[in-house]
Amino acid sequence: MNVNLKEVFQPKFFGLFKKGRYNAGKFTSDLIAGIIVGIIALPLAIAFGIASGVTPQQGLITAIVAGFLISFFGGSNFLIGGPTGAFIVIVAGIVSQYGMQGLIIATIMAGVFLILMGVFKMGVIFKFIPYPIVVGFTSGIALTIFSTQMKDFFGLPLDLQVPAGFIPQWGCYFQNLGSINWLEFAMSMLCLIICFSWGKVTKKVPGSLIALIAGTVISILMSRFAGIEFATIGTKFPELADGLPMPKPVAPEFDYETIKGLVSPAFTIAILCAIESLLAAMVADGATGKRHHANTELIGQGIANIVTPLFGGIPATGALARTMASINNGGKTPVTGIVHAAVLLLIYLFLMPYAVYIPLSCLAAILVQVAYNMSEWRTFKYLLRGDKSDVAVLLLTFFLTVIVDLTVAIEVGVVLAIVLFVRRVMQTSTISVLDGHHLAATEDDEVASLENTDMLDIPDGVEVYEIDGPFFFGLASRFEELEQMKKSGIKVRIIRMRKVPFIDSTGINNLRNLCERTRKRGVTVILSGVTEKVHASLVKFGVDLEIGPEFIFPHIVPALEKASELVKK
Repeated sequence: MNVNLKEVFQPKFFGLFKKGRYNAGKFTSDLIAGIIVGIIALPLAIAFGIASGVTPQQGLITAIVAGFLISFFGGSNFLIGGPTGAFIVIVAGIVSQYGMQGLIIATIMAGVFLILMGVFKMGVIFKFIPYPIVVGFTSGIALTIFSTQMKDFFGLPLDLQVPAGFIPQWGCYFQNLGSINWLEFAMSMLCLIICFSWGKVTKKVPGSLIALIAGTVISILMSRFAGIEFATIGTKFPELADGLPMPKPVAPEFDYETIKGLVSPAFTIAILCAIESLLAAMVADGATGKRHHANTELIGQGIANIVTPLFGGIPATGALARTMASINNGGKTPVTGIVHAAVLLLIYLFLMPYAVYIPLSCLAAILVQVAYNMSEWRTFKYLLRGDKSDVAVLLLTFFLTVIVDLTVAIEVGVVLAIVLFVRRVMQTSTISVLDGHHLAATEDDEVASLENTDMLDIPDGVEVYEIDGPFFFGLASRFEELEQMKKSGIKVRIIRMRKVPFIDSTGINNLRNLCERTRKRGVTVILSGVTEKVHASLVKFGVDLEIGPEFIFPHIVPALEKASELVKK
C-alpha cells in the first residue's frame, strides 16, 4: 500500500498563516476563547488526574503538553485536547497493575497505533462504528466514573481500600455506610448544586470553576476559624505542600513481557482516543460548517500521546465539552488550543501551590457532573426503542463496560461493529436467479444502444444468476443454496456481475469452486458485466484462465449470444 504522507498529514495550524488567512481579529477571538477554555480545563485536569490514580500535576501536565500538540499537529480547527473522563477507568487499571512505567509504555504504544491508523487512512472507518456501541461505551464509562467517586463524595475514610469492580465497589460502600462524613457529603452536595445551577447565572464562566473556588474558600475558612478539616489534595498528596515540581522528561524502561501485556490496554486507549476525538471533531464541524481531516487528526493525537507521557502525563484526546466551549466563546483556529495550553502553564507555574487546599469532595462533585453529562441517558433511553439487534448491542456494550472491563468492552464492541457492518452489507448484496424466458434490457445501461429493444431473450437451457452488491465472504454460502434449486436441462450458466463493485479473496474462491462444480455437471459458466476492477481481481488470482477469457464479457448481449451458440451445439 503506497502512502503519501503529504496526503494524510495536513495539520490545520501549518496552513494557517498563508497570505490573508489569519489576522489580528481572528487572533483576538482565539486569545479570548483560549483564556476561557484554559480556565474551564483547570478543575477538570486536576480531577481527571486524581480520579485516574495519578497526581493532580500529571493531569495538568497532560492538559498543557497534549493540549498544545493536538492543536499544533491536529486536523481540526477547533478541537481542544487534554485528559478526559473516558480514560479514567483504563488509566486507573493500568496504574494499579503495571505502575507509572506501565502507563507510560501503554500510552506511547497507543500513540504509535494512532499514527499507524492515520498513515493507513483509517480515519474514515470510525465514522461507521454503530451509534449504539458508542452510546454503550460512553454511558458505561459515565456510570463507572460515578461509582469511583462515591468514596470522596460521601467522605469515606481516605485509607479505605475500595475494590476495582463495579459490584464490589458498591458492596464496599454499603458495608461502610456508618463511616459517612456528613460534612464532606454536605460539601459535595453544595459543589454539585453549584455545578448544575451556575449556568442559569452565566454560561461564560463554568460552574465547575465556581464550585472549585467556593469549595476551596469554605475549606480554608472552616479550617482556620472552626477547626474543621476537610480531606483535600494536600491531605492525599502531602508531598505537594512545597508546591508542584517542574515536569522532567521520563525515560521509560521497555521490557518485552510488559509490552506484550500492555498491547490490549494500549489498543483500547488508541480506539477510545480515535472515537472520542473524531466524534468531537465531527460535532465541531456540524456547529461551524468547517471540515476536519480525520487522518491528520489521528496522527496528531498519536504524536501527543507519544510525547506527553515522556513528561509524566497520561493519555489525552480531543474533549468535546472544551471544544464546544471554545466555539461558543469565539474560537476560530487551532491557536485557541495553543493559548489554552499557555494559560494552564501559567497557572501551573504561579497558582498551583494553592491547589493543596482543594477539597476532594469538591472534585468528586465535579466528576459526578462530568459523569452525568457523559451518560447520554436521554439518548440511551431513546435507543431502547430501536430494533432488537441495536438494543442488544447497546446493552451488551454498556454492561461489559460497567461490570466486566472497558478493554473487553472495546474489543467486543469492535467485533460487533464489524459483524453489524457485514450484516448490513449482506442485506444489500443479493444473488438471484432470473426467472422466465426474457431478460429486461431497459434496466441495463449497457444495452441502451439497442434500438427498440425492451426485452432480451434467454435461450432454453440457459440460466442467469444476477449478483447485486459486493461479492465478498458474506455471500459465500448463497451460491450453494441456489444450486440446490437447480433446474434440469441447464447447459449454460451466466453469472451477471454488472452491479458488483469488488470481489474479495473469499468471493474469488467461491466463484472458482462454483465453476469447478458446474463443469463437472457439464454446464458452461459465462461471466457478464465484469467491471475493470473485478476483472483485475480475476486476472490476479488466475480465475480468468480457469473460466476461459472467451467466456468473460463486459455486458450481457454478447454473453447471451455466446450462450445461444453453446446451447445449439
